[in-house]
Amino acid sequence: MVAETSQTLDRGLKVLELLADASDGLSVYDITAALGVNRTVVYRILATLEQHGLVRRDESGRTKLGLGALQLARRAHPLVRDAAVPCLRRLAEETGATAHLTIVDGMEALVVAVAEPTWTDYHVAYRVGSRHALDAGAAGLAILAARRVMAGLDGPRSYVYAPGDGRNTVPGIAAAVPDLAAVESSVGIVSLGNLDTERLGRRVAEAAAELSNELGGVRVSAA
Repeated sequence: MVAETSQTLDRGLKVLELLADASDGLSVYDITAALGVNRTVVYRILATLEQHGLVRRDESGRTKLGLGALQLARRAHPLVRDAAVPCLRRLAEETGATAHLTIVDGMEALVVAVAEPTWTDYHVAYRVGSRHALDAGAAGLAILAARRVMAGLDGPRSYVYAPGDGRNTVPGIAAAVPDLAAVESSVGIVSLGNLDTERLGRRVAEAAAELSNELGGVRVSAA
């Protein structure tokens, strides 16, 4: 038996999903075309979402996510972190490298969960709460790469490798968590030694996909 659903709520959620993937916002025409409904319906949906602070209009009239949506996303951070811990533990044990979950916090990458391998003689000590620029290290670079893919600027990349600079950063591999519009995040590993980039890159990408599935991540669809 198929559960009853609210068509209006469903459309409103689809609007939020569309806007989450549109860094430059969307026009009413864009949203109308994506949903396949008339403008009157779209205006009603946008007015309701705007009253709750979930969307806003910029100077040109394009609609973007509002502060309310960002506040909801922040509340999802603990959920993502807790779901990631078992995944990170498996990844650390299988790779012998320190595994971590990193999210976007403003203009920085923020480490919110870490798992260290139990069987290695030495490994990277990575602290929860560590911050770095998004373009410094594999974790942030994976998130930036995913943004470029969503914007249609680059083709898909399953993972990103960063060699480290030998002083402040160490070699790392990371993959953006796919189909998780609420929180921009990546799963990665860091190591003091050389990394088998191709083999471990595939495993890191698998771990990111596993986390997405655990959280019920879904690809945005306008249908």
